[in-house]
Amino acid sequence: MLNTEDVKKARQLMDNAKRFLCICHKNPDGDAIGSLLGIGLLLEQNYPDAIVGFHCKDKAPDTFNFLSGIERMQGIPFLQEGDVPIFLDCAVPHQTGMLEDVPDLFSDKYPSVCLDHHQDNPKFATVNFIVPEAASTCEIVVSFADEFGWNIDSSIATSLLTGVYTDTGGLLHSNTSSCVYRTVARLLRDGASQQKIVNSIYRTAKMSTVKLWGRVLEKISLTKEGGAISAVTQGDFRATGADYSELTGAIDYINAVPGMRFSLLLSERDGIVKGSLRTLRDDVDVAKMAGKFDGGGHRKAAGFALPGTLQPEVRWKVVDGK
Repeated sequence: MLNTEDVKKARQLMDNAKRFLCICHKNPDGDAIGSLLGIGLLLEQNYPDAIVGFHCKDKAPDTFNFLSGIERMQGIPFLQEGDVPIFLDCAVPHQTGMLEDVPDLFSDKYPSVCLDHHQDNPKFATVNFIVPEAASTCEIVVSFADEFGWNIDSSIATSLLTGVYTDTGGLLHSNTSSCVYRTVARLLRDGASQQKIVNSIYRTAKMSTVKLWGRVLEKISLTKEGGAISAVTQGDFRATGADYSELTGAIDYINAVPGMRFSLLLSERDGIVKGSLRTLRDDVDVAKMAGKFDGGGHRKAAGFALPGTLQPEVRWKVVDGK
């Protein structure tokens, strides 16, 4: 899965590190959190003389509190000599939410490594392991560990299996390939706690989450283009008491409407309208759809963000956006 020459470059770069800054994208999902914790714990085991930081601009959803090391996640890092940033599940620098605050993170001053599975990643790091055919970044972390001969213990395996599970919808999405099943089997052999993942993510829901998803389902409308669309406003979040992170997973229920070409979930938050796109069809590329709004992602799962607000009376038109 990984280029041998890039592995050598990464090893040389990391062997000279005084501190590793492991960084995932803002509004982290299971794959971002799982790969962040997984690689961070691996680095601690194999570089005991280096300091390892776990960084994300936003707090991890409470759903993932069962993962080892999650309490160590902190915000934007301060840079110092000898730092080596390790970017996880970030298609482009601005997805970290740190580009404006710490632009040097993405400069030649700090040699970096990026592990990602988004097809539109421009390879912004010094050494890049971009594998679009991987269903999750956590799969790439497993291959990375194997290339370096690192041992994956049960805590790390649970973090990495979490990312594989969430980015494949519990192994239900069409990106669940034979490689995914081999990775799952391997992580289970390494001691991953499958039932802890299933119970925490798929069988536990706050009342606020249930209420928010109820509003999402109630508002579904079908378009003549074959789209199933829903939206939640800032007022919906306030009325249900739900956090923004509790919307994660709701798009999959919209995508289950029979006969639809694609699904779209719009959500309004602090002057920004976020769009999540999904499709089950091979002849639809939602990444191209998201690209029309400066977004991106994968053929069957993508997203975008626009400045503005939602107006329900005009069928969820984005006001002041593109």
